[in-house]
Amino acid sequence: MIQRLNHAQQSPELFRTLADLSMAVKKAVEPTLFSLVEIRASQLNGCAFCVDMHVKEARLHGERELRLHHVAVWHESPLFSARERAALAWTEAVTHLPAKGVPDDLYARVRDEFSDKELADLTYAVMTINAWNRASVAFRAEPGSTDKLYGLDKAGLV
Repeated sequence: MIQRLNHAQQSPELFRTLADLSMAVKKAVEPTLFSLVEIRASQLNGCAFCVDMHVKEARLHGERELRLHHVAVWHESPLFSARERAALAWTEAVTHLPAKGVPDDLYARVRDEFSDKELADLTYAVMTINAWNRASVAFRAEPGSTDKLYGLDKAGLV
């Protein structure tokens, strides 16, 4: 396997800008929803690095382990509220943009759960994690490689 470059080292200004955007979005979206969005988009994009990171972050912030296991099957799980389901559906639609755009029925369902600002912020959360997923997949970031740096080793997950 070919060793991939470290995109953060090669483009530190752009990395910092994306990190700053991520921090702003994190402050704008309620923590539980933010975690669910990050995990679900990362699952959809096949980003092991990000799934690993965001599951650990969610555990450190008190998310129940069973709910974390159910994110992949949220459609069938009774563990998520209507608001969380709307956020997860929006995450899937914005991550895998349908050929004809986000359907009106989904938009209406999400609008029932979120204010205008909340929906805009949620959309930025989906956009941001998708950017991180694409960089991490493209450059094959190794799951767990930044655990100590970000304190994720304290999650007790190996």
